[in-house]
Amino acid sequence: MADQARDRATGPEGARDTGRGDVSSAGPSHSPASDLELRSPAFSEGASIPQRYSRQGGNEVPPLEWTRVPEGTEELALLCEDPDAPGGVFTHWVVTSIPPETARIDDALSAGAELGQNDFGELGWSGPQPPVGDGEHRYFFRLYAVDRPLGLGEGASAEDVHAAVDEHILATDTLVGLFAR
Repeated sequence: MADQARDRATGPEGARDTGRGDVSSAGPSHSPASDLELRSPAFSEGASIPQRYSRQGGNEVPPLEWTRVPEGTEELALLCEDPDAPGGVFTHWVVTSIPPETARIDDALSAGAELGQNDFGELGWSGPQPPVGDGEHRYFFRLYAVDRPLGLGEGASAEDVHAAVDEHILATDTLVGLFAR
């Protein structure tokens, strides 16, 4: 599972020095074991996240869709993390216990899905809010298909998810959106 750990908060192909000492290594956005595909009807890979999904612009939950969940998936888990935050990786969204037959998430969570705690100390989505003038930040929406129920429940942190999925990932995919103020 070293590939998933390396792939956790990497950017598009190639290294990127953000000026904060974090140099992202190149890594695939799709896991080699599956064709799991994550996308959003609200923004494209590497494009700007619309203002309405930002913390100050309405804080709407960005709609996400996925296809080709691998056989044997017992649970899906979703994270949104900003590796460009001044204090290090900042979590904006944690959702666990997503049923494997689910193919979309927005402000109406599927039955059984659990909201985790983001780094604003809130349950659910808290949109981008980088410091004014800090340049574009990258927001990594990462979907995990795992081979067992994680059993994390409401309030789980991103760290809880990373620890629980270790060695249980069947597939993962990442969608990166950008946002600046």
